[in-house]
Amino acid sequence: MPVGTQGTVKGLTPLQIEETGAQIILGNTYHLMLRPGSERIRQLGGLHRFMAWKGPILTDSGGFQVFSLSQLNKRTEEGVTFSSHIDGSRHLMTPESSMKIQEDLGSDIVMAFDECPPGDADYDATRKATERTHRWADRCLAAFKGRNQGLFGIVQGGMFEDLRTESVDFLKERPFSGMAIGGLSVGESKPTMYRILRHTAPLLPREKPRYLMGVGTPADLVNAISVGVDMFDCVMPTRNARNGQAFTSEGLINIKQARFREDNTSLDSKCPCYTCRTFSRAYLHHIYRAKEILSSVLMTLHNIAYYQNLMIQVREGIENGSFEQIRQTTIKQYGALDIAGSLEEL
Repeated sequence: MPVGTQGTVKGLTPLQIEETGAQIILGNTYHLMLRPGSERIRQLGGLHRFMAWKGPILTDSGGFQVFSLSQLNKRTEEGVTFSSHIDGSRHLMTPESSMKIQEDLGSDIVMAFDECPPGDADYDATRKATERTHRWADRCLAAFKGRNQGLFGIVQGGMFEDLRTESVDFLKERPFSGMAIGGLSVGESKPTMYRILRHTAPLLPREKPRYLMGVGTPADLVNAISVGVDMFDCVMPTRNARNGQAFTSEGLINIKQARFREDNTSLDSKCPCYTCRTFSRAYLHHIYRAKEILSSVLMTLHNIAYYQNLMIQVREGIENGSFEQIRQTTIKQYGALDIAGSLEEL
């Protein structure tokens, strides 16, 4: 899912996003509640109409954002009181208010409000956060009205297998439409992330979508798929594009490098996107160095298309038996983005 934090996938129109093959995008509850406000979006017809996106939208609960504001929040059983990063105003987010905000937004998939401990949290702190996540999950279910929306539960438990198992066992007894793995890629090492992912994903109900939140590199995706994950979101394709980095079938390319000044080839000869069909690496190098807005647009368009094409290849590979070959090829291309030795543990 391309990430549309503030009601926009940075740099692209909805038509361009659709042309990449994306079928669903992600919106950010925390940012949209602060600006322009969920009630305003509801009055204007909901998030789909507001941003002119015709496909499905998933909204996160706001939990990760408010907990990441560690110097600006106060946690209680009721919820989290935090200061806006925009103007310093104080707000209280609770499981009930998160459900109301996401109802106002009108997203298709709603995420439960959870407590996400940092990657280095100790066992006692992680247990307390996990147990609170479970209590809040029940409150989300009680407040959720289910009007043309599905509610996903979020598995927590930090870097401890037994807590992850407890979290799955608790949530799978509840009537969630899907299950998400939260609390990964939050500062832990890559081997640790894979260890927890390898333990947790197979425990999730097979009949419901499995969503790994906030991850990651192409190698992360194919490795997670190999243990049963279905859905992903990450800012990496868009953020890296704005910094001149392109994901390609040859591996990661830094278009800012001088070696591309006179390169008249396409960015990726195997990519069918508009950027690759139309422009040379030399041109993309030039507009990036010139700090033209079009650089971010074209690079973002390509990166999202690359991720979508990879998922298309994976789906076909699962059906025709070539998935493992795709996984190994992707690891060879993008293993350098991961910590050496962690990949084959899966």
